[in-house]
Amino acid sequence: MATDLISLVVGLGNPGSQYDRTRHNAGFWLVDRWANKLSANFRAEKSFFGEVAKAKWQGRQIWFLKPSTFMNRSGQSVGALARFYKVPLSSILVAHDELDLLPGQVRIKSGGGHAGHNGLRDIQSVMGGPGFWRLRIGIGHPRSLGLMQGVADFVLHPPSHEDQTAIDRALDRCDQAMPLLLEADMNRAMAQLHRDDELA
Repeated sequence: MATDLISLVVGLGNPGSQYDRTRHNAGFWLVDRWANKLSANFRAEKSFFGEVAKAKWQGRQIWFLKPSTFMNRSGQSVGALARFYKVPLSSILVAHDELDLLPGQVRIKSGGGHAGHNGLRDIQSVMGGPGFWRLRIGIGHPRSLGLMQGVADFVLHPPSHEDQTAIDRALDRCDQAMPLLLEADMNRAMAQLHRDDELA
């Protein structure tokens, strides 16, 4: 599965301390970890409507982005940075929470529908299509977890201790797969993450 090297990693979430530990911010959790691993610090960039960290990886530039626009306007931030640095759609990896996967599961996907995810919907609208990579971090669905919450309420609340532990373990596995993902070796990354899923 050939693709361009990944040069922009976007984490989806909502800005503000009240949202820090909520399920919808799983994408923020991942890019925080990866930027830290590469000793890159986030700073607010008004022209990109978000927080940006720049890192070197294998001699090339990687950007990490956390939109500060709230979830349903994520595309404004992604589009601004991608246009300025001329990042093609296939070089973008978007990390986001995924209702259709249980806590602890993680999957990689290119393209596809947004499944009602407002952040993905807006990015696809602004960027003109779904041809970016997605790192789908399972948070579960209230029905699959036996909860009576509505979905909107569910994603804006923190996971249970048990679910958070499972999500953190999935993020650990994403950390281990980071070199493969940044090099766009997606087949090997998929195999590693899916195998680790089954062993978790």
